[in-house]
Amino acid sequence: MRSPAWTWDELMLACALVVKNGWRELRTGDAAVLELSELLRSLPLHEGVAAELPSYRSVGSVSRKTTDLATNHPAYRGKATKGGSMDHAVVRAFIEHEEEMLIAARAVEEGISSGELALIAPQPDEVADDGLTALEGRLLARWALSRERSTKLRRRKIDDVLRRGRPLECEVCRFNFGLQYGRLGEGYIEIHHTLPLHISGPRETRIGDLALLCANCHRMCHTSFGGTSWRTPAALMTEIARLSQPSARSPVP
Repeated sequence: MRSPAWTWDELMLACALVVKNGWRELRTGDAAVLELSELLRSLPLHEGVAAELPSYRSVGSVSRKTTDLATNHPAYRGKATKGGSMDHAVVRAFIEHEEEMLIAARAVEEGISSGELALIAPQPDEVADDGLTALEGRLLARWALSRERSTKLRRRKIDDVLRRGRPLECEVCRFNFGLQYGRLGEGYIEIHHTLPLHISGPRETRIGDLALLCANCHRMCHTSFGGTSWRTPAALMTEIARLSQPSARSPVP
């Protein structure tokens, strides 16, 4: 059995280590490399591989990957190792969004340490239609989606909205399932986090962290586009408003 290719989540964790080390590679004798090796072997990404392949994400392979990442930084003056296209993409992501990426890496580490991430089954839409994962990685997308699909959390949000005398309508487009579909749609709405896990961290979800969305707007908030894989309802409203301007429309041939 061959060791599976590195995923975005694994590369994000390795690159976070490189960044903390001043964009320098780490050797096999470094305690941080051993810790990362053990963490990567515990990630719920390659089912059963860690048990069947002792060399999977070994200390040596982790050290070599930090070399790939460190030497492919634009400021590196020596000869870079080849690396792969995803290695280059992760390096760019850390250069352009360092704080955000470091927070995401820390959230994954906390999720694994707490055991919560290991309990969450893979979710539909944790990988985009084009096969790419969100900037914060597949595991945090899985975590966020599982929370948004929580029946208990959705019920708490709906009860809070109704107590405040507000209608169950999309906060972006104002679509109301009950008005559109009658009894069939009565009481239905989807929920969306106003802050992603890589920003808020894996804390307990609060009612104020959630927004009501229709299925269409919810999908658009989670769609990867223009380098962004997650957006707030307010950002989606801004995009809709922008497109409503005549100058934003492409001329009809």
